[in-house]
Amino acid sequence: MYKTVSKSLDFVTIEKQFLRFWQENNIFSQLREKNAHGEVWSFQDGPITANNPMGVHHAWGRSLKDIFQRYHAMSGRQLRYQNGFDCQGLWVEVEIEKEHAFKSKKDILAFGMDRFVRACKERVLTFAAKQTEQSIRLGYWMDWDDPGQLRRLQQALHDDLPEITYTAPSGNRFTGTPEQIIANLGSPEYGGSYFTFSNENNYTIWSFLKKCHADGHIYRGTDVMTWCPRCGTGLSQMEVAEGRKITEHTSVYVRFPILGREREAFLVWTTTPWTLTSMLMYQPSMRRNTNSVLQRQQCG
Repeated sequence: MYKTVSKSLDFVTIEKQFLRFWQENNIFSQLREKNAHGEVWSFQDGPITANNPMGVHHAWGRSLKDIFQRYHAMSGRQLRYQNGFDCQGLWVEVEIEKEHAFKSKKDILAFGMDRFVRACKERVLTFAAKQTEQSIRLGYWMDWDDPGQLRRLQQALHDDLPEITYTAPSGNRFTGTPEQIIANLGSPEYGGSYFTFSNENNYTIWSFLKKCHADGHIYRGTDVMTWCPRCGTGLSQMEVAEGRKITEHTSVYVRFPILGREREAFLVWTTTPWTLTSMLMYQPSMRRNTNSVLQRQQCG
């Protein structure tokens, strides 16, 4: 006989029941033990930026990643289960600038580079803890750091404590300054998520660049690129695409008289008339169209 299925399912309650069952029965640990001698299959997680709580798009992507890993685990393969956090770049820096009401990069120098970098690391640890909790709630199986330990580390960094003892996901305990602990997050000895601001990650990047330079693959050149004057850096294609919007503007036509040619003028169309005063020259070899205007005031 089939059981009667309720017409009103409480999905949130069901989700929590599954999560509790997995935790109480150590299902994830049992799966890893079962596949400990299976074929190694390494999943490299594209790191999520630890700058804000997760959005729906993050949950969608992580659900697909989890399904992919579960398939390989069900096939008996041994997985790494290492999550990643992106810790550097404008995403974090701009938020810290907003928090301190900075108006320009000079404000960062006045604030102090060391203090600014520390504030960025604190924000990363805060939201790495938050995103870890959200990912666990999502049911995403990974070798997670303890969110409470990440928050303790963030507070120790904020308070400039001389020493802290950190219990890593590997079960090992490490004692050192907050900066020393942070520099080793995600290492084989620590386990847990990898953080792109770790020493291992940064040294690996520099080592790779050094090899590329030694092999002649790095050169100095010039290129045209989009530039953000406020951030003082180039923009990626993604940032340019996200900032592009279709808008309506009022445009104007302006006549530039030509010296020595009373009845001739350059007709300019623009949506940014405030730039006209900086127009000092033109390209004489550029192909142009010549149009006759019956009444001068039409182009004046």
